[in-house]
Amino acid sequence: MSPKPTCHLIRPESTYEGKQGLTYFAGIATETVGSSGICMHILTMPPGARAKAHLHENHETAIYVLSGEVHTWYGDRLEQHIVVKAGDLFYIPAGVPHLPANLSDSPSSAVIARTDPNEQESVVLLPELDALVA
Repeated sequence: MSPKPTCHLIRPESTYEGKQGLTYFAGIATETVGSSGICMHILTMPPGARAKAHLHENHETAIYVLSGEVHTWYGDRLEQHIVVKAGDLFYIPAGVPHLPANLSDSPSSAVIARTDPNEQESVVLLPELDALVA
Protein backbone atom coordinates (compact mmCIF):
# COMPACT_ATOMS: atom_id res chain seq x y z
CA MET A 1 0.00 0.00 0.00
CA SER A 2 1.44 3.39 -0.99
CA PRO A 3 1.63 6.31 1.47
CA LYS A 4 -1.16 8.88 1.47
CA PRO A 5 -0.31 11.89 -0.79
CA THR A 6 0.49 15.11 1.04
CA CYS A 7 1.60 18.67 0.33
CA HIS A 8 5.28 19.62 0.04
CA LEU A 9 7.16 22.90 0.34
CA ILE A 10 10.23 23.31 -1.85
CA ARG A 11 12.66 26.16 -1.36
CA PRO A 12 14.74 26.29 -4.55
CA GLU A 13 18.14 26.37 -2.88
CA SER A 14 19.83 23.35 -4.44
CA THR A 15 20.68 23.15 -8.13
CA TYR A 16 21.28 20.48 -10.74
CA GLU A 17 22.93 20.41 -14.15
CA GLY A 18 20.48 19.67 -16.96
CA LYS A 19 21.44 17.74 -20.10
CA GLN A 20 20.79 20.99 -21.98
CA GLY A 21 23.92 22.55 -20.43
CA LEU A 22 22.15 24.88 -17.98
CA THR A 23 21.94 24.95 -14.18
CA TYR A 24 18.42 24.68 -12.76
CA PHE A 25 17.11 25.33 -9.26
CA ALA A 26 15.52 22.10 -8.03
CA GLY A 27 11.74 22.40 -7.83
CA ILE A 28 8.65 20.26 -8.16
CA ALA A 29 9.37 16.88 -9.76
CA THR A 30 8.99 13.16 -9.17
CA GLU A 31 12.45 13.18 -7.64
CA THR A 32 11.67 15.91 -5.08
CA VAL A 33 7.97 15.53 -4.17
CA GLY A 34 6.75 12.41 -5.97
CA SER A 35 4.67 14.34 -8.52
CA SER A 36 3.04 12.21 -11.19
CA GLY A 37 2.08 14.66 -13.93
CA ILE A 38 4.00 17.92 -13.63
CA CYS A 39 7.47 19.35 -13.16
CA MET A 40 8.16 22.99 -12.29
CA HIS A 41 11.44 24.70 -11.54
CA ILE A 42 13.29 28.00 -11.86
CA LEU A 43 16.03 28.71 -14.36
CA THR A 44 18.32 31.73 -14.21
CA MET A 45 20.47 32.16 -17.31
CA PRO A 46 23.52 34.34 -16.75
CA PRO A 47 24.57 36.80 -19.45
CA GLY A 48 25.97 34.91 -22.43
CA ALA A 49 24.52 31.54 -21.36
CA ARG A 50 23.25 29.24 -24.06
CA ALA A 51 21.63 25.83 -23.97
CA LYS A 52 22.52 22.95 -26.23
CA ALA A 53 20.04 22.38 -29.06
CA HIS A 54 17.47 19.87 -27.82
CA LEU A 55 13.87 18.77 -27.77
CA HIS A 56 11.57 17.25 -25.20
CA GLU A 57 10.39 14.05 -26.80
CA ASN A 58 7.32 13.39 -24.67
CA HIS A 59 6.41 16.55 -22.82
CA GLU A 60 5.16 20.08 -23.33
CA THR A 61 6.86 23.08 -21.73
CA ALA A 62 5.36 26.34 -20.47
CA ILE A 63 7.67 29.20 -19.52
CA TYR A 64 6.95 32.43 -17.66
CA VAL A 65 9.85 34.90 -17.81
CA LEU A 66 10.32 36.73 -14.52
CA SER A 67 13.20 38.98 -15.56
CA GLY A 68 15.45 39.73 -18.51
CA GLU A 69 15.03 38.32 -21.99
CA VAL A 70 16.04 35.18 -23.84
CA HIS A 71 16.42 34.60 -27.57
CA THR A 72 15.04 31.22 -28.62
CA TRP A 73 15.56 29.53 -31.96
CA TYR A 74 13.15 26.70 -32.74
CA GLY A 75 11.91 24.49 -35.57
CA ASP A 76 13.33 21.48 -37.38
CA ARG A 77 16.47 23.44 -38.36
CA LEU A 78 16.13 26.18 -35.71
CA GLU A 79 14.88 28.43 -38.50
CA GLN A 80 12.39 30.32 -36.33
CA HIS A 81 13.48 32.99 -33.80
CA ILE A 82 11.67 34.77 -30.98
CA VAL A 83 12.72 37.02 -28.11
CA VAL A 84 10.91 36.14 -24.88
CA LYS A 85 10.91 39.01 -22.34
CA ALA A 86 9.94 39.56 -18.69
CA GLY A 87 6.18 39.10 -18.32
CA ASP A 88 5.89 36.88 -21.42
CA LEU A 89 4.53 33.34 -21.45
CA PHE A 90 6.11 30.95 -23.97
CA TYR A 91 4.89 27.48 -24.99
CA ILE A 92 7.03 24.73 -26.53
CA PRO A 93 5.18 21.63 -27.81
CA ALA A 94 6.65 18.17 -27.35
CA GLY A 95 9.07 17.23 -30.11
CA VAL A 96 10.00 20.76 -31.24
CA PRO A 97 13.77 21.39 -31.42
CA HIS A 98 14.85 24.60 -29.67
CA LEU A 99 17.86 26.47 -28.39
CA PRO A 100 17.56 29.35 -25.88
CA ALA A 101 20.34 31.88 -25.29
CA ASN A 102 20.72 34.95 -23.10
CA LEU A 103 22.45 37.45 -25.39
CA SER A 104 22.04 40.36 -22.97
CA ASP A 105 24.37 41.69 -20.28
CA SER A 106 21.84 40.88 -17.50
CA PRO A 107 20.65 37.57 -16.03
CA SER A 108 17.26 36.24 -17.09
CA SER A 109 15.05 34.17 -14.77
CA ALA A 110 12.01 32.08 -15.62
CA VAL A 111 9.57 29.63 -14.09
CA ILE A 112 9.41 26.50 -16.25
CA ALA A 113 6.61 23.93 -16.06
CA ARG A 114 6.55 20.64 -17.94
CA THR A 115 4.01 17.87 -18.36
CA ASP A 116 6.59 15.17 -17.51
CA PRO A 117 7.23 14.92 -13.77
CA ASN A 118 10.69 13.46 -14.50
CA GLU A 119 12.29 16.68 -15.73
CA GLN A 120 15.21 15.23 -17.71
CA GLU A 121 13.64 11.96 -18.89
CA SER A 122 12.63 12.90 -22.42
CA VAL A 123 15.34 15.50 -23.15
CA VAL A 124 17.01 14.63 -26.46
CA LEU A 125 20.18 16.53 -27.37
CA LEU A 126 20.55 17.56 -31.02
CA PRO A 127 24.28 18.33 -31.45
CA GLU A 128 23.89 18.47 -35.23
CA LEU A 129 21.83 21.66 -34.77
CA ASP A 130 24.14 23.52 -32.34
CA ALA A 131 26.23 25.12 -35.08
CA LEU A 132 23.13 26.56 -36.80
CA VAL A 133 22.96 29.32 -34.18
CA ALA A 134 26.07 31.53 -34.07
